[in-house]
Amino acid sequence: MPYRHRSPVTRAHGHHTAIHWSTVRVDDRAEVCGVLGRGSPVVFVPGWGLTPWIYRHALARLARSCRVYAPAIPGFAGVPDRPLDKRTVADCAAWLGRFLGAAGLGPVTLVGHSFGGALAIRAAHDLPDRVARLVLVNSVGAGAWPDVNGATPPLGDGPLWERGAAALGDALSLRMLASTTRTRPTTTSRHDVGDPGSVGSTDPTARGGDLTAELHRLAQRRLPVALVWSRGDRLVPWASVESLRAGLGGPPVFTVAGGHGWPITDPECFGHTMRTALDRLPTEVAS
Repeated sequence: MPYRHRSPVTRAHGHHTAIHWSTVRVDDRAEVCGVLGRGSPVVFVPGWGLTPWIYRHALARLARSCRVYAPAIPGFAGVPDRPLDKRTVADCAAWLGRFLGAAGLGPVTLVGHSFGGALAIRAAHDLPDRVARLVLVNSVGAGAWPDVNGATPPLGDGPLWERGAAALGDALSLRMLASTTRTRPTTTSRHDVGDPGSVGSTDPTARGGDLTAELHRLAQRRLPVALVWSRGDRLVPWASVESLRAGLGGPPVFTVAGGHGWPITDPECFGHTMRTALDRLPTEVAS
């Protein structure tokens, strides 16, 4: 069922590819959402523990061809004073549905990176009237979560928000993902969404991460799906991508250079690849 896009989210000002932080009321709370671009709505789900701010350069490239909404999802994104380890993937997917309803969005294209891909899979499964297309970028979800213990290069002690995207690299993604299996003290940033924010202890979203049943149901519905994977990924192996593809009934796969955090480190490539993938996806579910 189509939904009219009468969103209460404040429109971005100035250049349409400049990210604007707006709010939308969900569950009687004002939730933060990055908004930028013009055109068909695309909702971006970041990796677990990361806020949309970290992806701001990648989202600006994506927004050259669509209107991007990037909510900071409670219990999933690293928002200060909002614990990460209190909600499951199903809880976060349900919240995303309430966000889309409150924002007047749907059907949308849902894009999920890394652990955000698992949330996107569950949301697409649970919200068939709200999600029209799905793009999974270096996504987990087929089988067990990746083992990130010991896979984290040192980042140093400087504030993350002062580091450029090129300096973060895979180290940022690996470190934030590793927080799903290692306790790390809660931190507070000087921006509500300008830093990865709080990183909690062991994350229940990492338990029982096999979404194979949901993948098969999406395949049965013939939901338009594209997979994107980087050849230097040390967290999500090619075998996992093959499992995702098999579960989804053989959607197209786009491969790029780079590691797991390539959308952060190579935003220009991310924008180009996403435009290519979206152009290949049909706008309506096949009958």
